[in-house]
Amino acid sequence: MGWHWWPSDSAIASTTYDGRDKCANLGACTVGCAQGAKASSDITYWPHAIRAGVEVRTRCRVREISVNENDMASGVTYYDVDGNEHFQAAEVVVLACNGVGTPRILLNSVSNRFPNGLANRNGLVGKNLMFHPYASIQGIFDQPLDGYMGPGNCIWSQQFYETDRSRDFVRGFTYEITRGRGPVATALTGMFSGRIPWGEEHHQRYRELFNQITGMVAICEDLPEPHNTVSLDPELKDSDGIPAPKITYKLSDNSRRMLDYAVDRGVEILEAAGATDVMTEAPIAVGGWHLMGTTRMGVDPEHSVVNEWGRSHDVRNLFVVDGSIFVTSAGVNPTRTIQALSLYIGDTMKKRLTTLFD
Repeated sequence: MGWHWWPSDSAIASTTYDGRDKCANLGACTVGCAQGAKASSDITYWPHAIRAGVEVRTRCRVREISVNENDMASGVTYYDVDGNEHFQAAEVVVLACNGVGTPRILLNSVSNRFPNGLANRNGLVGKNLMFHPYASIQGIFDQPLDGYMGPGNCIWSQQFYETDRSRDFVRGFTYEITRGRGPVATALTGMFSGRIPWGEEHHQRYRELFNQITGMVAICEDLPEPHNTVSLDPELKDSDGIPAPKITYKLSDNSRRMLDYAVDRGVEILEAAGATDVMTEAPIAVGGWHLMGTTRMGVDPEHSVVNEWGRSHDVRNLFVVDGSIFVTSAGVNPTRTIQALSLYIGDTMKKRLTTLFD
């Protein structure tokens, strides 16, 4: 069909690296990697940070960030696993709680100097929340595929990534081929879709699906819209008494049309590849919960929360290094971009800390 495909980045070690073993194609990537080949931050960044002297305090909840009379962050108040309150003084505070947790802490950090929440003098904290609307298009084939024997992603296409004025939406999406499904996932897929019945035909219909499903998901670029927000719930609180985040979100007409287009093109290519049946869902309910956009980055203090190197416009020693600083969601998974921005912001902090308190 003339589409262009590329190998998919998966952040999975194909050779032994940094004390971690290589991928053995166990196929259980989403539930944890016994090999240590999956590059999650707890086995990549954390060990190096701890060896360098970082102290990691897990199972703690930050309630608020304190500021002094110079509009500088002075530390954070948090609760430990037993519910005991602590204050951690700090010369620099870095937030990395993503598009829901970061605005929650900022909005709850109310003071006389910041009555509407910390770093929120322009009212943009919590605005422009973005997810990733996902479409799933899966084909059933009449031959074994062996796709479940390895990482879930193998190739992807950005054939429809850029804006095309002949379509009825702006921006676009990435197709990510999702290989096959394991035994349990196959059973659930068949049961939920009505393709595996209870009773006499149960096992036979299961055999017709297992090792014979492959397809793709379409990762759609959600656009920033001010009415999609994270705010503080006026009543609901967690067990430490911290106000819960309240999420207000509506799928845009642009994203809806993009999803429909992605499904139609996905069905076309799976049928061209020989699929005998195609299952579709858009948006899927179990994916796309990438939390972005609520403390957006920019050079104009009136239209952004942090500047071009992650520092709050309002609080000079407060930084944000997560997906909340995104100005658009992009039609790709966000982790690598978050890591790149975090490393970049870390480098700029090292270069500029000497002048930070001037």
